[in-house]
Amino acid sequence: MIDILLPYWGDVDYFKLAVSSVRSQDVADWRLIIVDDGYPSDEPQRWVEGLADSRIEYHRNETNLGANANYRRALEMATAPLTVMMGADDVMLPTFVTTVLDAAGRHPEATVIQPGVEVIDGAGAVYLPLADRVKGWYAPRLGSNLNERVLSGQTMARSLLRADWAYFPSLVWRTEVMQRLGFRTGLHVVQDLALLLDIAADGGSMLVLREVVFQYRRHGGSDSSVKAVNGARFDEERAFFATAAERFGHLGWDRAVRAARWHLTSRLNAATLLPTAVRVGGGAPRALLRHILG
Repeated sequence: MIDILLPYWGDVDYFKLAVSSVRSQDVADWRLIIVDDGYPSDEPQRWVEGLADSRIEYHRNETNLGANANYRRALEMATAPLTVMMGADDVMLPTFVTTVLDAAGRHPEATVIQPGVEVIDGAGAVYLPLADRVKGWYAPRLGSNLNERVLSGQTMARSLLRADWAYFPSLVWRTEVMQRLGFRTGLHVVQDLALLLDIAADGGSMLVLREVVFQYRRHGGSDSSVKAVNGARFDEERAFFATAAERFGHLGWDRAVRAARWHLTSRLNAATLLPTAVRVGGGAPRALLRHILG
């Protein structure tokens, strides 16, 4: 059994596609928990209620909590052994639940599972922008005859710090560990990376699968895209990497420390956004330059 948490704020049509993709799973071993963060229209709730699907719960916050707090509220509601925190604009392919449940059964030691992901644009077409090509370069190599791989400890931490190749909305977590460690308060962009590094430091492990069962939507209106252009994302990342370097230094994980200090792919990402930031104006270019120069 898996709890699919869906913290919601955003495009209603994307939301309907996301929910429909969950309902199209080829097995019924799931529960969908939607947490509406005070979206100004009641259309999403009315639409869900019209589905009359007993596997779906709809909760609405009286006030807007913001992404991090809404993630934490949704996480409190999970009771199944496994949990996924799905994006409200993403799509599960029909075999997602079957694939991750089978993988969790084969690898009871795995704390978190990264299934195969393909990226789609705003219209749903599969594509591979630069950011995701870079993720692919740094993601763990599976080889031609290897369909899965387990990472743990410093190897896991260093790999993720070199480039955060994980796709947060597709990750499947052991609920007990996820709730025990939780999302750090004050983080709004890198909270998923922070939790993965907490798991590595806690002695957990990450199972990486080849099979593509999830579609991650990358479009300009996403929260992370907006924060990236105005520099807020990279201000948060720079402070986070400094803290991570100090933490792993205490653990004696020297390779992870170097990866955190360099955070090369994060700086390269900022560099690719600099022309857009110049057009936006204001303090955006200076914020990105601070990050690029380290």
